[in-house]
Amino acid sequence: MSNEVNTGIWGGLTNIVIALIVIAILSLIGICYLPLIQTNQRYREHILVLEKELQDATNHSKELQAQIDALRNDPKTVERLTREKLGYAKPNETVIHFETNAPTR
Repeated sequence: MSNEVNTGIWGGLTNIVIALIVIAILSLIGICYLPLIQTNQRYREHILVLEKELQDATNHSKELQAQIDALRNDPKTVERLTREKLGYAKPNETVIHFETNAPTR
């Protein structure tokens, strides 16, 4: 003898209702967390942008520090910049400046 009870259509419907309730609960959880997931994604993208900016700023800082070190420690760099920017020359030396013409239309 079998111990199974035949519940007819109600047993099948009960299983379907339980499955639909589980799906509804999972959907509700998904809907509640979707904005949080989207916000998290935006924050991650923003972090990537900030990390890129930080890397660029770090590289620029290293370049500037190299220029500062050159100005402090290399007299030829100081001389070159003095000649270029200020137009200084050594005694008995002639400085020639070239003017650039504005383009004509």
